[in-house]
Amino acid sequence: MIYFLEGEIIKKGEQFAVVKTGGVGFKVFLSVSGMRKIDAVGERVALFCHFHLREDAASLYGFLLEEELALFESLIAVSGIGPKSALGVLAMASTDKLRAAINGGHTELLTKVSGIGRKTAERIILELRGKVGEGTGGESIEKMEHDVDIEDALANLGYPKNHIREILKKIDPKLESVEERLRAALKLLKK
Repeated sequence: MIYFLEGEIIKKGEQFAVVKTGGVGFKVFLSVSGMRKIDAVGERVALFCHFHLREDAASLYGFLLEEELALFESLIAVSGIGPKSALGVLAMASTDKLRAAINGGHTELLTKVSGIGRKTAERIILELRGKVGEGTGGESIEKMEHDVDIEDALANLGYPKNHIREILKKIDPKLESVEERLRAALKLLKK
């Protein structure tokens, strides 16, 4: 129905932005990474959209990249995965890494998303393996697994998960072992 939306941001909430185009303001829900990347109120934005209709609600979900929209639509096609869970999955990593995790059968990475248990993660992999395109190689998956362990350890120390994810993205990609990545994360958290 609505595939693309371009306009001025007139309001930003915690999980949504209101985009004014043609005299109409559209409330568009965005992923965590999408919210970080869009500009401030008054700036222009272009979004690929998914219109989600239920008995009790009609919602619009926006993505800066068309590949994010495609993966989102693949995820919500899986039984038991709603738009909020799909946004949670997209917040974990880049679409490329997520595709590699799905194709590689890494259920433990998907279970880190709130609302996704082991059976749901297995269903995602069963239904989407080989259908979401190729992802990055095993090295990235290994780093993702390390980062999940680091995120758990830092969350147990009391750091907020959204802040931890931001820090993990700033770590030098050349650091590969859990110990090196954990040390680097702790240094960045102290700043």
